[in-house]
Amino acid sequence: MAVTALALVAGVVLLAYAADQFVLGAARVALIRRVPSLVVGVVVIGFGTSAPELLVSFLAALDGQVEIAVGNVVGSNIANLSMLLGLGALIVPLTVSSSTVRREAPLTVAAAVAFALAVQGGGIAAWQGVALLVFLGLALWTVLRTQTPDPLGPEVEELADGSQHSFATEIARTVAGLVGTVAGAQLLLWGAIDVADRAGLSEGFVGATLVAVGTSLPELVTVVQSARRRETDLIVGNLLGSNLFNCLAVGGIVGLVGGSGLDGQQLTVLAPLLAVGVAVLAWLAMITRRVVGRVEGIALIVLYAAIVPFLA
Repeated sequence: MAVTALALVAGVVLLAYAADQFVLGAARVALIRRVPSLVVGVVVIGFGTSAPELLVSFLAALDGQVEIAVGNVVGSNIANLSMLLGLGALIVPLTVSSSTVRREAPLTVAAAVAFALAVQGGGIAAWQGVALLVFLGLALWTVLRTQTPDPLGPEVEELADGSQHSFATEIARTVAGLVGTVAGAQLLLWGAIDVADRAGLSEGFVGATLVAVGTSLPELVTVVQSARRRETDLIVGNLLGSNLFNCLAVGGIVGLVGGSGLDGQQLTVLAPLLAVGVAVLAWLAMITRRVVGRVEGIALIVLYAAIVPFLA
C-alpha cells in the first residue's frame, strides 16, 4: 500500500509540474513562430490545461479501463465548476465578462450535454467520438471568430512572450513536459487501479474522485495564483475551457480508442447528468450580477461535497 500511495503522490506532483511546463513551452514555441496570440490562448493553453485528463483517459481507455476514462472526464468537470470555481470565489469575488456569459458558458453547457448523450448507450462509440471532435472544431471556430480581446491577457502574454526565449530551449521544455505528463498520468492511473482493487471500490468512482482531482491540479494552481492576483477573467475562462476540452477532445479521443463497455447507471446516466447540472448552476451563478461571490462560492463547494457520494 505504501508503494501505491507513493505512486499516487508522485503521479499527481509530476502531472501538475510537467503539465505546466508543457503548456508554457508550447505557448512560447507558438509565439516564437508567430502563431497569433488569440490562437495560442484559446487552443494551445486551453488544450494544454486539459493534457492530464486527456493522457490519463487515453491510457485508461487503451488499457480497457473505460470506467476510469469516463469517470475522470465527468469527475474533473464536476470538480472544476463546483469545487475549484467556488474556491476561486472564496479568495476573491469573480467578475464575469458579458461575452463569457453569452458565448463560452453556453458552449460549455452544450458540450456537457453532448458528452452525457454520448455515454447513454454504455460508452462512447467511435462515431460518437468523431462527432464530439467535430463539435470541438466548431466550438473553437466560434470562439476564434467572435473573440476580439487577447485571451492571454497581459499577465500571461508577458509570461509566454516568445521574443524573450530561445526556440531550442522551449522545444526541449515542451518535449520534457509532455514526457513528464505521460509518466505522471501512468503513475496516477496505476495507483488508482490498485486503490480500487484493494479497497473494493468501483473504478468509475475512483476515476471520478481520486483521478479527477489529481488531473485537475493544473486548474487548481491556476485558480489560486490568478485569484491572488485578482485575474478573475483568467479563472473563469480557464475552468470553462478545460471543461469544454474535457467533454469534446478527451471524450472524442476515448471514443476513438475504445470507449464502450460501461456497466451500471452511475457513469452512463447519473454522473454525466450531474456534470450537466453543475455546468448549468455555474452558468446561473455567473449570470447573477455578473459576479460569482463568496456566498455562491461556498454553495458550490458544498455542492461538490454533496455530489461525491452519488458517484460511488
